[in-house]
Amino acid sequence: MPFSCLTFGEKKDYNSPSEVTDKYDLGQIVKSEEFCEIFRAKDKNTLKMYTCKKFLKRDGRKVRKAAKNEILILKMVKHPNILQLVDVFETRKEYFLFLELATGREVFDWILDQGYYSERDTSNVIRQVMEAVAYLHSLHIVHRNLKLENLVYYNRLKHSKIVISDFHLAKLENGLIKDPCGTPEYLAPEVVGRQRYGRPVDCWAIGVIMYILLSGNPPFYDEADDDDYENHDKNLFRKILSGDYEFDSPYWDDISDSAKGLVACLMEVDQDQRLTAQEAINHEWISGNAASDKNIKDGVCAQIEKNFAKAKWKKAVRVTTLMKRLRAPESDSAAASPASGAPAGIVAPSVAPKPAASADPPTAPSTQPENTPTSSMANEDPSMRCNGETPAPLRPTTEARDEQNG
Repeated sequence: MPFSCLTFGEKKDYNSPSEVTDKYDLGQIVKSEEFCEIFRAKDKNTLKMYTCKKFLKRDGRKVRKAAKNEILILKMVKHPNILQLVDVFETRKEYFLFLELATGREVFDWILDQGYYSERDTSNVIRQVMEAVAYLHSLHIVHRNLKLENLVYYNRLKHSKIVISDFHLAKLENGLIKDPCGTPEYLAPEVVGRQRYGRPVDCWAIGVIMYILLSGNPPFYDEADDDDYENHDKNLFRKILSGDYEFDSPYWDDISDSAKGLVACLMEVDQDQRLTAQEAINHEWISGNAASDKNIKDGVCAQIEKNFAKAKWKKAVRVTTLMKRLRAPESDSAAASPASGAPAGIVAPSVAPKPAASADPPTAPSTQPENTPTSSMANEDPSMRCNGETPAPLRPTTEARDEQNG
């Protein structure tokens, strides 16, 4: 019935708007996002509440593509830590997606409300996210926009599960992907460097999430003027490309070496060496007893309130400019060094290319000499090493979504 609208042939049997309103009561708009409007909806027969995402076709080809893509991906998946698609309607003017309603809070809000918060709490969150991502990756699906705002508690019960939302940028990995998208602070180096990429970008993003949840700070940040987005992003990208992050004191003083080691292995610059989701699940910090139970709430909450109250981390106003920069033709980057993987305006050091016969995806350039540890890893504990080797310096994260067509 409603799913019949997904036959993408030349002739379509569109749903009438009355089919939607006959089955569901749509409430007021909860929020507007880049591609859609979000409503609360009530099933008139069961009285059960759902989330409704409405995409307006008149808003452009990118919006229509995002709607079709989210429908395609969500129809493929069924996992306890992924919000499930319940119903779909396509009228001549709109797409309506009805999904499970998550009534819990975002992870940040949950942490702030706790009397006690430890590494073990973070480990529980990361485990659930990793299990969902490992499932997606087994289907060759790349989420491409994992971030804290897309992780919510399913309900307000004490032991509620975490669920992942927002799949409009997700993509089937049929060969390596080139088009950059995501959220700037979470982007993997290969995306920022306009390299071909795949599933490892999700593991990088989870490393960024884990870093934030353990310290309250983002790993890469720039204190540029709030309205100076262009310089902010250039500086952010430069830090990412140079691996300029640290486990700085005092924020990481009480965090275990095992936790630091897992972060470093997830935020490995070389995507070929980065931990996979399944390997991360088997890490002692997630599957063993390595996560500390020491209360770190006061320090983490203080930094969360300091860093993430700033509107610049949630504003999407700079997305269009960012996308244009990341997608600039190679000729626009001619001023950069021969390593053209760096975004326009950032000079990357020259890097010897991989042999042409290699099928492995290329990695983004590093600004440090080979085998030179970053400042954060110079005095590392052996337990913080990936595959017995010192992790390579990290690269950038970036939020570059597809531009919205008007």
